[in-house]
Amino acid sequence: MKTITIYNLKGGVAKTTSAINVAHILAQVHGYRVLLVDNDKQGNTSKFFGLHDYERPSIADVLTAKGFPITDAIRPTQYDRLHLLPANMNLLRANKEILLDFARPQQTRLRDALAEVRDDYDFVIIDNAPDYNMSDLNALVASDHVIIPIKIDKFTFDGVQMILEQVEEVRAFNPGITVAGGLITMYQNTELHRQGTEWLNSQPGLPMFETVVRRSATIDRMTFTGVPIIKQSRRSNAARDYKALVREYLRRFVPVSGTK
Repeated sequence: MKTITIYNLKGGVAKTTSAINVAHILAQVHGYRVLLVDNDKQGNTSKFFGLHDYERPSIADVLTAKGFPITDAIRPTQYDRLHLLPANMNLLRANKEILLDFARPQQTRLRDALAEVRDDYDFVIIDNAPDYNMSDLNALVASDHVIIPIKIDKFTFDGVQMILEQVEEVRAFNPGITVAGGLITMYQNTELHRQGTEWLNSQPGLPMFETVVRRSATIDRMTFTGVPIIKQSRRSNAARDYKALVREYLRRFVPVSGTK
């Protein structure tokens, strides 16, 4: 089982969009068993799949309740081989509780919980909030790879080095964590975006995916329709780009024999 964190300290860079579509493509196009983890208190990934509520357990319970079985919180989506660990505003409380609980390890709770379902999934995709709190730290500690969605603007660029520094700090708990790459999102064929892409590719310590995700109205519609890109418009630029991204990731990081 490989665990991928989609992470950036800045909002509005397509973290949730990327997490949903990467998970959906891995399950529907490539036939992998995928667990999508909503690790954002806003619960947008959970809302997308119609699984946002306060009646059933969520990631907050997994992170705070001692001995809580993660399988009690995981729920199937409407798509084959794609399950979801949902989130809601209880995650705000959970982050505070973890900080105050010194009786057991704080940073490894999600990793330990995911170990319970290691044989059930080929991939875990974690969608994170634009924060650096205990739940985000848990996601990084649990992950093999980090994908950093990057929008071409100076504010996003300013935060990239900080993310790389955070990944280095996490190695104390997770020596095997690797930045799979920066992923340019909302790309437009303009001089500004071409220059920005060139600058990112020149940065030491920041591998970049060759694939870029072009700006597309299809992505904007997706948030309203609740339908992943390849089901909504499989010939759109965004659908082709996300499929290319998944192929590139698999080519670089997954042996031909698969992850099972």
